[in-house]
Amino acid sequence: MSTMRGVVFPGNRKVEVREFPIPVPGPDEVLVQMKASAICRSDMSLYYGNPVVGGEAARSGAIIPGHEPAGVVAAVGENVSSVQVGDRVAVYLAVGCGKCAHCKSGYLMFCPDWKCIGFDLHGGDADYILVPEKNCMKLPDSLSFVAAAVSTDAIGTLYHAQKRLGISGKDTVAIFGLGPMGGAGVLVAKALGATVIAIDVIEERLQKAKEWGADYVINGKSEDAVKKIREITQFKGADAAIDCSGNTIAENQALDCVRPHGRVAFIGENREATIKPSDQLIRKQLTLIGSWYFPIHEYEEITEFIIRKNVRAEQLVTHTFSIEQAEQAFRMFDERKTEKAVFVW
Repeated sequence: MSTMRGVVFPGNRKVEVREFPIPVPGPDEVLVQMKASAICRSDMSLYYGNPVVGGEAARSGAIIPGHEPAGVVAAVGENVSSVQVGDRVAVYLAVGCGKCAHCKSGYLMFCPDWKCIGFDLHGGDADYILVPEKNCMKLPDSLSFVAAAVSTDAIGTLYHAQKRLGISGKDTVAIFGLGPMGGAGVLVAKALGATVIAIDVIEERLQKAKEWGADYVINGKSEDAVKKIREITQFKGADAAIDCSGNTIAENQALDCVRPHGRVAFIGENREATIKPSDQLIRKQLTLIGSWYFPIHEYEEITEFIIRKNVRAEQLVTHTFSIEQAEQAFRMFDERKTEKAVFVW
C-alpha cells in the first residue's frame, strides 16, 4: 500500500478523508504508523477556517490536522539513531530550528521559526505521519496508545502548569472549565495529593469531575463559585486556581477565589480580558502565570508520573472513531456531543 488516508479541512466545517502518498523519511526523519490521534478544541479553528496558530499552510485547508499523535515507528531515514523501527512513540507538536536557545532548552514552541504539527505541517489524523527524529518521545510499555495521545497536550500541559505552581498535598486547588484540559487538571492535581474543587456550568462535566476524583464540584451557573470556594476553605480562599476555560468570568473568579499569596495559572486561550490588578493581584500578592504545553525533556517525567501514580488518562476519552468517521467525529466534537475524542487504528 503506497497510499494512506488523511483528513483535511477544506473550510467552512467541511471534512474530507483523502488519499495521500505515504511519505518517505529523509535524513533525520521518522515515519510513524498511527495508532491513536486525539482531537483538541484548537482543531476547531482549522475546521472553521480561522486557525489559532500557524501560518499560510494552516490557512490553506490542505494540511492534515492532529497534534496529539501516538504510534509505532514504521521507517527511519539516514542518521536516525535514537529510535528504531517498532518503537512506540508519541510526537511532540512543536518543530523548532534545533539551534536557538529555546530549542536547546527543550521549549521548542518558543523557537522564532517554530512550526506546529497539525497546523503548519501534516499531523496525526492519517494512517502515517512523517516527523523529525527529535520530536519522537518514547512510550513506556505499560502506557496505551490512547493514553499516550492524551498524555501530551492534555496531561502534559496540566502537569507542567501544576509543577510550576508547586501543587502538592497541602494545597486546595480550584479548576475552572472541565473540558479535557480541566479534566486532565483534576487527574494531575489528585495524583499530586491536592484537594480539588472543580467548577463548570455543564452538569454532565461536573459528574465526570467527580468520577475523576474531584473532592467538590460547583455549578457556576446556579451558584456563586467564589463564595462557595471561600466556604469550602473555611473562608481562607483556595491555595491555587487554574483556568482552562479561557472565559473572562472564570479568569476573574480564579483570581478572586485564591487566598493572599495564592497562585493562579491561565491555560484556556483568551485574546483579551479585563481584570482588576489592585484588588486581585497587587494587594493579595498573587503569582499569576500563563502556561502552555511543556518542554520536550519533561515527557519522560510525565509518563513516569502517569504510571507511578496510576493516572487513568483514558478516563478523559468519551468517544473513539476510525479515520473514515472523521466527518462525524469533528461534527460531534463541534456540537460538544463528545469531550475528548480520539481516532484509533
